[in-house]
Amino acid sequence: MNCPYATVVVDPLVQDLDGETERLRAFSPLARVELLGVPAWAITGHAEARRLLVDPRLVKDLDAWGLWRSGEVTHAWPLIGMIDAGRSMFTVDGEEHRRLRTKTSQALTPRRLEAIRPEIERFTAELLDALAEQGADGVVDLKSVFAQPLPMRVVGLLMGVDEALHPMLTRQYKAFFSMLTPQEERLALLAELDVFYAELVRGKTARPTDDLTSALILADEGGKPLTEEEVVGNLKAMVAAGHETTIGLILNAVRALLAHPDQLRKVLDGEIPWETVIEETLRWDTPTTHLLMRFATEDIEVGDHVIAEGEGVVISYRAIGRDTTHHGEDADAFDVTRPTPIRHMTFGHGPHICPGAALSRIEAGIALPALFGRFPGLRLAIADDEIRKLPVMTQNDMEAFPVLLHG
Repeated sequence: MNCPYATVVVDPLVQDLDGETERLRAFSPLARVELLGVPAWAITGHAEARRLLVDPRLVKDLDAWGLWRSGEVTHAWPLIGMIDAGRSMFTVDGEEHRRLRTKTSQALTPRRLEAIRPEIERFTAELLDALAEQGADGVVDLKSVFAQPLPMRVVGLLMGVDEALHPMLTRQYKAFFSMLTPQEERLALLAELDVFYAELVRGKTARPTDDLTSALILADEGGKPLTEEEVVGNLKAMVAAGHETTIGLILNAVRALLAHPDQLRKVLDGEIPWETVIEETLRWDTPTTHLLMRFATEDIEVGDHVIAEGEGVVISYRAIGRDTTHHGEDADAFDVTRPTPIRHMTFGHGPHICPGAALSRIEAGIALPALFGRFPGLRLAIADDEIRKLPVMTQNDMEAFPVLLHG
């Protein structure tokens, strides 16, 4: 697996995300990267990502990857679970992707999302009560008490999963994403999740209710019904992407605002809408750092380089969000007062754009104003540079976010 180009080695422990992002941007629009010993290309430019995300020569089919075909990459590689995740709309292309996507769109409708808004508001209020109780005498972890359980409750409600099972799912996904989890244990976790979701789908098939799982099973538009494997694959990937993304969005927004008190004041005074805070956070400190992986079915020219047939391609959303050619020379700055609309592609672009983007925005749009409305004096309990990232190569997540609720 030799690489003749200057290579950015992606740090599995995420010890210097800003520095890594800067190194990737230095090779914009295309960087050579190494992911736990495996070479790939990373798209780091906005315009090129926009073009390549709709290029039919880049596919999700694992069998198109030369290193997989040759046996140089196997299930022993810790990141393989991000790619070989079962049959779902996240792992197929073309007509089959459209069929699976249509089924999901039929189930995850704007009407369904709006219908659960009151429940999201209720969950938010309950978690803020818990936050107030646990933080009454000092430091409290905003992540574990508020930002993490909220999206899991929401996605659990959507799927029809008993709330008593939410902590188990949270632990499973945390272990799955962590680079500190031994690969044998990670593969066992994936097998356990397959069993969990298969039992959920069988139960909903026998006794459908008003939830996303039942809606996926019963979806009757866009071709033949989804198989059990396809429903399981869609659910498994949607929970992984949906709740992790929202955790990052909420915490990154809070962190950015606390680091920029002048901007926070404008938001709290109503001069800047929360929607703008959310979009600037999504651009500047993306919840997803690297999205794995697409594969070239033929040679593709990008700038002065060629992605050769069979090579893997990563979409590096954090570097893309700070592309100065698209966002201006101040792309490294968090600025909710930008004079021009914030046009990013943090939730993707083209056929595989994230189906849960609207839900994530709704959750953050409820959680952030409620949090600061309840605790306007909220502040970090440690220095900002003491915040540590989780050892996750694809998600921009923190170990903890200790705060004091009152200034």
